[in-house]
Amino acid sequence: MNFEKRDIILIVGLVLFMIGLIPFMAPVYAALITIVIYFGIKFYVSNRRKSIEKYIGEGMCVDCGSKIFDKKCPNCDTLGE
Repeated sequence: MNFEKRDIILIVGLVLFMIGLIPFMAPVYAALITIVIYFGIKFYVSNRRKSIEKYIGEGMCVDCGSKIFDKKCPNCDTLGE
């Protein structure tokens, strides 16, 4: 979970969300909810990114969209032979 440039937007949005929660609850609870939401989103995004990288592997073929193995497309390269 590295800090990225777009995390600033997430933090600003969550601070505004926290400010919106303050009239309805204590500021401590609003801050705790905001922190839990931040780490929840970061955890979800990192797991989703890992699953996408695992699925894609070396890349995807531009023509047919299948997964590339050993720098060759199993569908397109067998048709050309």
